[in-house]
Parts: sequence; C-alpha cells; structure tokens
Amino acid sequence: MTYCAVLLLLIVAYLFGSIPSAVWIGKHYFGVDIREHGSKNAGATNMLRVLGLRAALPVFVIDFMKGFVAVTIMALMKFDASISPAWIINLKIFAVAASVLGHIFPIFAGFRGGKGVSTLIGAVTGVQPNLALLCFAVWVIVFIFTHYVSLSSMVAGCSFPIFVALFSSTLYSRYGEASWLFIIFSISVAVLLLWTHRKNIVRLRQGVEPKTYIWKKR
Repeated sequence: MTYCAVLLLLIVAYLFGSIPSAVWIGKHYFGVDIREHGSKNAGATNMLRVLGLRAALPVFVIDFMKGFVAVTIMALMKFDASISPAWIINLKIFAVAASVLGHIFPIFAGFRGGKGVSTLIGAVTGVQPNLALLCFAVWVIVFIFTHYVSLSSMVAGCSFPIFVALFSSTLYSRYGEASWLFIIFSISVAVLLLWTHRKNIVRLRQGVEPKTYIWKKR
C-alpha cells in the first residue's frame, strides 16, 4: 500500500509539472504558440521577451507553484507509520524530479515543454526554502550585472551544491540519513540546468545570447 501511495503521488507530481502554463496562456490570451517564437522555449523568460511582463509573470507564478505543490503533497506520507521523517525528504526529492520532468516533457502539450527552471525553483523551495533563497539571491546578483537569464540560472544552479556542502553538517543533523541523497540531488540540479541550457552556453560563447530587460517597453 505504501509503494502504491508513493507511486500515485509521484504521478500527481509529474502531472502538476506537465501543466503547460506558457503554452496555454500564450494560445488562449495572445493567440500565440510560444514554442514557435523567440527561443521556442515554453517558459517565463521567452514569454517575457516575446509577449512582455503581463504574460511572463503569471507563467512564472504558475510554474513555481506547480513545482512547490508537487513537492509539498509528499508530506502526506508522514501519516504512513512505515515512512521515517528522513525518507519524507527523500520522497520530496523524487517529487522534484517528477515535476521538473513534467515541465520539460509535458503530457498535456505533446511532450514539448520548457527548461524547468521556474518549476525547479518552486520544487526546491518545497524541500529546503533557505537554500532556495540563497540560490535566488545569486540569480538576482548575476542577472543585475549581466542581464542574461540563462547565465543567471546556470550560476545559481551550480551554487546549489556549494551551499549544500557548506551547510552539510546542518543538513545532516536535520535530515540524518537523507543527507547523502540531498547532496546527490543538489549536484544533479546543477548538471540538469547545464544540460537544458547547452544551446545557451553556445550562444554565450559566441556572444549572441539575447539579454533580458524586465521593464523594457515592447
């Protein structure tokens, strides 16, 4: 019964992640399939570049919340006596993977989604909000100085395992046996962000990566 419950919640996490907010909002309110414009990425950044802040903001909020909710519902397993508090964290980490995969390969949008950054931020916040806040601070600092969303995301993602390593003793005392998986998870996050931004890395090296200005008029 425990395994069935975990599997069901992971499927729900994937379905939450699969909600293609950028695609639906773009088509319904602007008559645009965002995957055919700009960077062709179904995410908040491309919505901002193509359709402006009023389109990008709700997409970011929805993508953030679907990751956060997908992870938070795993707390329901605490009512199962066979699941320890440490394993609740493990299950939340699995839910992060499920929700981000849902965003990248959404079943509701032909498996053509975005890069999963906003959903990943929300999901990580559901696991460890303090570390997510530190990574967000890194993102803001890099973005202010460069105006490259892709570079900001990659630097913030790569800083995540560094923060985990710096606070590993605290994490171990809090999560016990879950700490090792949390470290692996943080490294996986950095690798995933580098992989999903591999085309951006090429454009950054070539000097043709577009900059993003949040308040710039269109």
